Amino acid sequence: MKTLYALTAAIGITFSGLAAAQDPIVIKFSHVAAADTPKGQAAEYFKKQAEARTKGRVKVEIYANSTLYKDKEELEALQMGSVQMLAPVAGKFGPAGVKEFEVFDLPYMFPSEAALHRVTQGPVGASLLKKLEGRGMMGLSFWDAGFRVLSSNKPIQTPDQAKGQKLRINSSKVNQSIMKSIGAIPQTMAFSEVYQALQTGVVDGADGNLSNLYTQKQHEVQKYVTLTYHTYSGYVVVVNKGFWEKLPADIRGELEAAMKDATAFNAKVAAEDDAKALAAIRATGKTDVHTPTPEERAAWIKAMAPVQDEMASRIGKDVINAVRKETASVASN
Repeated sequence: MKTLYALTAAIGITFSGLAAAQDPIVIKFSHVAAADTPKGQAAEYFKKQAEARTKGRVKVEIYANSTLYKDKEELEALQMGSVQMLAPVAGKFGPAGVKEFEVFDLPYMFPSEAALHRVTQGPVGASLLKKLEGRGMMGLSFWDAGFRVLSSNKPIQTPDQAKGQKLRINSSKVNQSIMKSIGAIPQTMAFSEVYQALQTGVVDGADGNLSNLYTQKQHEVQKYVTLTYHTYSGYVVVVNKGFWEKLPADIRGELEAAMKDATAFNAKVAAEDDAKALAAIRATGKTDVHTPTPEERAAWIKAMAPVQDEMASRIGKDVINAVRKETASVASN
């Protein structure tokens, strides 16, 4: 009987070990945007590719729309290991100690999408991602979400009209400087709180991309949108460094391939969604969408452009010059 009990116990331990070995690796992917935004769609695409490529050895759980963490909390949650993956706006890494990423917040830094991708998909982007490792993060990719516009419940067609307006921004010293350059009053608040703040008049308007403006229904409480396209609106996909380094090499390789696929998918849907969001906002008839004339655009550039040099000591002249060199090479081709 003792032999039988021992055999039974051994079999139980064996099956328990097999079950444990077959448990999937869980990646909690938290973000603050809606599921139908470019970021939300790319996250879902990554999940699908990651689970398929690893044949179920990895399970990706997506927590969209601030359901798990708000944007003020998520970086700390990642560093603590409470979540494994995020896709915050690039400028959010400035307050986290990697100020070089605020180069993406600088106004009119990227004259075209091609110039932007020359940076994010080239050696400059790779060197920036490498800087995150000292903060307990691994940078995996850059995801697009168009360029930022200005919205308000007051006319905002020219920089002069922005004076005195309280405009919501995400947490970024550069964005604060941008708002001050046009005489606006920057108001930092969590993304999930913006709709109510606009609705109740806590803020007059906001700075953001068209996809978020539409999917968060902010256009319903904004009378005016001006297509300034002044700043890149994009994200940096990051993973907890300790978690990533402990993954089996073959799993890590498949996840890198899945991320590459998701990044290509993101670039496609970002361009499509920008156009769709703009058309949908116009179709509601609730918001006046203004395209600046060449003279008005020149006025916006003139008002904001000094921020590039003003922030150089914070971000690093070498980073700014490296980005300028890359974007200039695209413009000259």
